[in-house]
Amino acid sequence: MKEYKHLQELEKRIGYVFQEYSWLETAMRHSSYANEKKLGHAGCNERLEFLGDAVLETISSEYLYDHYPDMTEGELTRLRASLVCEPTLAYDARQFHMEEFLLLGKGEEATGGRKRDSVVSDALEALIGAIFKDGGFEEARRFILQFIMNDVENKKLFHDSKTRLQEMIQAVSKEEIRYVIVSEKGPDHDKTFVAEVYLGERRIGRGEGRSKKAAEQNAAYEALVNRGK
Repeated sequence: MKEYKHLQELEKRIGYVFQEYSWLETAMRHSSYANEKKLGHAGCNERLEFLGDAVLETISSEYLYDHYPDMTEGELTRLRASLVCEPTLAYDARQFHMEEFLLLGKGEEATGGRKRDSVVSDALEALIGAIFKDGGFEEARRFILQFIMNDVENKKLFHDSKTRLQEMIQAVSKEEIRYVIVSEKGPDHDKTFVAEVYLGERRIGRGEGRSKKAAEQNAAYEALVNRGK
């Protein structure tokens, strides 16, 4: 039980206590860690990620079907994609600081894997798979509704912020929107970018991100929020 003690804090944060702790540990175990420990492909979280992805698609699809009765199939598909894409899932996981509990190999740790969206989002899907295997469909549903299918309108706005800002501005102005990366900091494997968005010569938003695209998205989101005030 000693090797699982640190994971008890994660259980508190997600509100679920595992009957079999090995599911939780496997969900947090990245392939780089499993390779270093010679645990084989079954020792990392990739198989649980595969399972969790399927469970997430089913539950998120049902939720959107029930809560957005006027949406077409195409609209539902696009909305679901925005809610279960890599950046959004990584954002969800960071709300309860799941990245702190990842088991990474030394190389992956050294190159910033704990902050990488792909690593964090994959682990979140693995966590869903682990909850499903340990507690069943209803426990997985509860977790998904609480941490992923929450605040849907705000997440949708964030995911589509550049497109929505463009549409909003074009409806009322002929001025050009442009994005400028004003700074970047950190080593190559762990950079943070700062972007500003301008309407003509006037700055209307600013944002940070782990990629230029994410920084621009955050800048657009701030611009949308400011225009709504």
